[in-house]
Amino acid sequence: MSAAPRPVPRPGVLDIEAYVPGKSAAPAGVKLHKLSSNETPLGASPAAIAAMRAAADGLELYPDGNATALREAIARKYGLDPARIVCGAGSDELLSLLTYAYMGPGDEGLYSQYGFLVYRIAILAAGGTPVVAPERDHRTDVDALLAAVTPRTRIVYLANPNNPTGTYLPFDEVRRLHAGLPKDVLLILDAAYAEYVRRNDYAAGLELVLESENVVMTRTFSKVYGLAALRIGWMVAPEAVADAVNRIRGPFNVGAAAISAGAAAIADDAHLTAALAHNDEWLPKVTKAVEALGLTVTPSVGNFVLIHFPEAPGRTAAEADAFLTARGLILRRVGAYGLPNALRMTIGPAEANEAVIAALTDFVRERADA
Repeated sequence: MSAAPRPVPRPGVLDIEAYVPGKSAAPAGVKLHKLSSNETPLGASPAAIAAMRAAADGLELYPDGNATALREAIARKYGLDPARIVCGAGSDELLSLLTYAYMGPGDEGLYSQYGFLVYRIAILAAGGTPVVAPERDHRTDVDALLAAVTPRTRIVYLANPNNPTGTYLPFDEVRRLHAGLPKDVLLILDAAYAEYVRRNDYAAGLELVLESENVVMTRTFSKVYGLAALRIGWMVAPEAVADAVNRIRGPFNVGAAAISAGAAAIADDAHLTAALAHNDEWLPKVTKAVEALGLTVTPSVGNFVLIHFPEAPGRTAAEADAFLTARGLILRRVGAYGLPNALRMTIGPAEANEAVIAALTDFVRERADA
């Protein structure tokens, strides 16, 4: 007898490799230092925490379906029209909604070699075809992206800065990319780590969004603002693009606690300044210390570093990961990005950063003496 019939996902869905977050567990008996998800070591703003607690008094009520208070707080921060802002459950949701709104079967979505894994997932979920442009020295190559554009290209995704490499494109290169794209291609500037960048030639892309009809910028509260648990993202877009996304997003996709906490967090400049000062101190310290061990670190402008290991047995990234994990130091394996011999380390509290440096020192020396 044949098997009973059952619903079958449309072709391609079961071919999608689900996104796997960074691990967050350590062996029993050791102190855990989770440095695998690029979370801020300073935590959330006290003002955001207070706002979230106050929201608990109304848990029986639906949230504002337009996230008005949050959109207005973002608009005040950046001098924007709230009508051009859409909020979501993290920037991941907004990236997916943009893809569903502008892509379908037969269409192509284009991104760089080490671009965020969510791009591929969103493209395939929409029935589109992922197209990957090679990078140069772990940096987005504008010429390679432009060469990969075809009449079927509907969206180009640009993570700037990029995760997991930590590299960035100067704004004049972003402009050159935009100028080379057909006007009917949507350029998404994924600026999740924009706050951390300390380079005079960098810009997140607001100016380009405001003067163009085919550019969107997405941002997140999960990184420097420390609200990863609440899943808050936002985007600024041309009104036509914002309208398209609003037509397909869920009416209550951002919870009341997230709306209140996000609005409070983005207004707390002192907490933001402290978080950036910590990263400014430790990013170069960690980079210098790891390089002094003979390991290669991709120059980063984010709140993390990509550490490369040799392919020689006993010295690989997999073996370093096991060594670190045994000490409670949880970094991120990035084999899914095509970087099997690298680990990504979030800049954490001073204690965790120093522990990783000490552990890597032991790992390298033990292998050198073997």
